Amino acid sequence: MTVHLVKLCVGISDVEELAEWQALRRRQARRVYHVTRMVPTRAAELVDGGSMYWVIRGVVLVRQRIEAVERYTDEEGIGRCKLVFDPELVPVRPVPRRAFQGWRYLDPADAPPDLPPSPAGDELPPKLRAELAALGLL
Repeated sequence: MTVHLVKLCVGISDVEELAEWQALRRRQARRVYHVTRMVPTRAAELVDGGSMYWVIRGVVLVRQRIEAVERYTDEEGIGRCKLVFDPELVPVRPVPRRAFQGWRYLDPADAPPDLPPSPAGDELPPKLRAELAALGLL
């Protein structure tokens, strides 16, 4: 059974900035990943179609499919985990989310749906979409 994660995107102000940061990471490491201290116990369910739902400025705005969960030991001998992502950022219906520490599992039934592509190609800018969602208008 698939399960997702939700995590605050600390230090990032909008989806475009996240995309830029991840593009830099891809150039340096040839893949996109996030390092965490805790290893998800449900790793097999995460790589079975799960995604990371990113909370940006208090609103879930985008998701990325999780491709792998890799355990490793850092140079200080501390166990870590790399969550490896597909580079595609998929916009989702904006959902306000209060701050929390770390990551949380997200049941697929509770995950915000992907935004359908606009037939006219006139997508709202992610920043405007986030502001409207925070006001409860989306």
